[in-house]
Amino acid sequence: MDNFDSDAERGTRNRRAILGDAWVDKSQANATSFSADFQDFITRYAWHGIWGRPGLDERTRRIIVLSITCAMGRWEEFELHVRAAIADGTPGQLSPDDLKEVLLQSAVYAGVPAANTGLALATKILREAGVPLPKVDVREVSHPGAGRAGRTAVSPSIAYAVREPRHGGAPRHTVVLSHALGCDRSMWDGLAATLAEDCRVIVYDQRGHGASDAPAGPYTVAELADDAAALIREVANGPVVFIGLSMGGMVAQELALRHPSLVKGLVLANTTAVYDAAAREGWKARIELVRSKGMAAVAEMAMPRWFGDDFRQSNASTVDRWRRRVASCHPGGYIATCEALQGMDTLDRLPGIQAPTLVIAGEIDPGTPVAMNETIARGIPGAEFTVLPGASHLSVLERPAAFAGRVLDFLKKVPT
Repeated sequence: MDNFDSDAERGTRNRRAILGDAWVDKSQANATSFSADFQDFITRYAWHGIWGRPGLDERTRRIIVLSITCAMGRWEEFELHVRAAIADGTPGQLSPDDLKEVLLQSAVYAGVPAANTGLALATKILREAGVPLPKVDVREVSHPGAGRAGRTAVSPSIAYAVREPRHGGAPRHTVVLSHALGCDRSMWDGLAATLAEDCRVIVYDQRGHGASDAPAGPYTVAELADDAAALIREVANGPVVFIGLSMGGMVAQELALRHPSLVKGLVLANTTAVYDAAAREGWKARIELVRSKGMAAVAEMAMPRWFGDDFRQSNASTVDRWRRRVASCHPGGYIATCEALQGMDTLDRLPGIQAPTLVIAGEIDPGTPVAMNETIARGIPGAEFTVLPGASHLSVLERPAAFAGRVLDFLKKVPT
């Protein structure tokens, strides 16, 4: 009869993988007639019965264990699993930032005293392991999901936020994201978080929008581009990859033409180079609608243009959020921006854009149809062109994964 105990061996294998050979060897060597049954119990039921299940990966299980042991004040187990979690090469290895997020989450759900003790113990263990923990000015700490907020020193003052690369090293690129008419920099939250994995990401509110100044109009697209240039000079410390959608894409074109030394890459999404006479009359009608009925009327009109029917039906809360965002816009700033956009015309100057360029269109975009975007791509030397299936005007919100995928592929081709 085969005496090999597969379940006990599986448990021991998992225990060694998670805690390391040294710990398991020590534990087994110290087993006595009093403790051996308990060792066998945890090997079978914890390390095989639970850690051997395929439903969660090792990283997730580590996070669960750290959260629970912190919440319950099981500090010996907490220390054991912190040491194991940061060891190089172990399955589901955690970074210091991972540990920090576990403790911040624990502070909310288990209480600040528990998280405070956990933070002290984890800090001690990280230092013992030789992990560098440089000093930081608490006043400079910012939320990694929203970035460090600031305002430009020039007039009009432009509100912005900067997300530094999460890997803690030098950024692969500095990327600036420029939003659509009636929106604000939060339009880019999802893409900004993705890009901040290894890029420095700057998002900003156009003049007349969000927290930026709203000087009296009318504005011009050239002025909007000069705002972006002032922001880049003040905050970016070098040329950037500039990504603009709709109005942001119009600003991007003008920026690349007026300030070419500031742009090393360009992404133009759901935008145009020029409006015909009928479209310009449409802008005038929109301005009159704001003046006569207010921003709420424009907000209602915008939603079917921004989002396809299927998206509006299945994402009602998202659509409602952006309806409220438009309705809350500064009316004077919105009108002044409309006056700028109705005169948009870079068509004959597009060949002067020398930066590597990606043009993104939405398949069902009624505001800036595929043909408009294709015209831009044909006019810019070497520009790439892609269409996002099923996407309407705010394609970065409707098809975030597809949009991010196109951008990430493009960034690989932009010289660092």
